[in-house]
Amino acid sequence: MKIIAIGRNYAEHAHELNNPVPTIPVIFLKPDTALLKDNKPFYHPEFSEDVHHELEIVLKINKEGKHISEKFAAGYYEEIGLGVDFTARDIQSRHKEKGLPWELAKAFDSSAPVSNFVPKAQFANLYDLNFHLDINGQRKQTGNTSNLLFSFEYIIAFVSQYFTLKKGDLIFTGTPVGVGKVNIGDHLEGFLEGEKLIDFYIK
Repeated sequence: MKIIAIGRNYAEHAHELNNPVPTIPVIFLKPDTALLKDNKPFYHPEFSEDVHHELEIVLKINKEGKHISEKFAAGYYEEIGLGVDFTARDIQSRHKEKGLPWELAKAFDSSAPVSNFVPKAQFANLYDLNFHLDINGQRKQTGNTSNLLFSFEYIIAFVSQYFTLKKGDLIFTGTPVGVGKVNIGDHLEGFLEGEKLIDFYIK
């Protein structure tokens, strides 16, 4: 399986990092070793002093597809969940200044915690989903999918022009405004439409 992530898919998040709002999706990949499941603790890496949380809606691909039409893309995912795209912001900033790739900042081990997945059919409107992240009981990020720049279906169609999607692949669909530093001892709780799906500690 592979992890495909979309950068800057909420305009306010692009603005908070002084990035331009994209006109096509910004894509990066994480390896399967980035996956962190079952609410296991995240061990803060020694190589960064500024790891940021980025809460996201995650799509779970349910069948193989390539060159998928946007009008058929909804048939390629049946479940959604929450994920945290951990980002070593200090490393990312240095690499961006030099025009270098982001992998060291985005793709390191355990940088992609994901929740259990729930059927998308249980939600009346996928484009009015509320999700939020609390750290130590304080609200840090709040998002709603009505503010997505690129829809889930557009993302699937776009990505599939470049990468064959396979069953079990995960797509992180972008983070809302409010990203920030995590610290050892922090308790992260992520909610989707009021249901807690993420619940783990930083160690």
